[in-house]
Amino acid sequence: MAEQNEAPAAGYVKKETVLWVATITLVVGFLIGVVVTVYKSGSGWPVPSSPPRSQPAPPQAGNLGPSVEMAANIFELEKLTNQNPEDVQAWTQLGNLYFDSENYETAINAYQKSLALQPDNANALTDMGIMYRRSGKPAEAVKAFDKAIAVDPRHEVARFNKGIVLMHDLNDIAGAKRSWEDLVAINPAAKSPNGQLISELVKRLPPPGKP
Repeated sequence: MAEQNEAPAAGYVKKETVLWVATITLVVGFLIGVVVTVYKSGSGWPVPSSPPRSQPAPPQAGNLGPSVEMAANIFELEKLTNQNPEDVQAWTQLGNLYFDSENYETAINAYQKSLALQPDNANALTDMGIMYRRSGKPAEAVKAFDKAIAVDPRHEVARFNKGIVLMHDLNDIAGAKRSWEDLVAINPAAKSPNGQLISELVKRLPPPGKP
């Protein structure tokens, strides 16, 4: 899960997709067929050299919450972190489980506890950014992605996710383009989840100042 290695942050196509339609239209339709989702640090994207790991399915209406097994794992990790609040791995794993069970705020809290002990964990920073985005805090998401990039300048998932949030949540097309250009500079072969080269997507973005 939280390794650089997110479903795309796991099929992070959410309810807010409807809100993105206007933005997508302004971008000359280049995003048709390009998912507008952020990706978990364990997703394998946007590196095409190895197959992506399986990821949690997108949340569905009427989701009944975590499975019995996941709930049991959460319970054990909560007990472990209560007994040993300095256990950074337990906090990270707890954040990952909250991530997968769609508990955004509790996931953020667990990642914050983990990062207080190990601030240079780029994967935890990236996944926390996804949780910020999914909880309706895109600016905080970008800050988390920036911290991940500062820790690991070659963290491709953080750079990809930053571009997605800048474009679709903050309507900052120029910023998204810069983020993806930086990604391409690191890995010219980087691809979007539908197999398109990020370099080709960048070329289709309008120049600064143009719709």
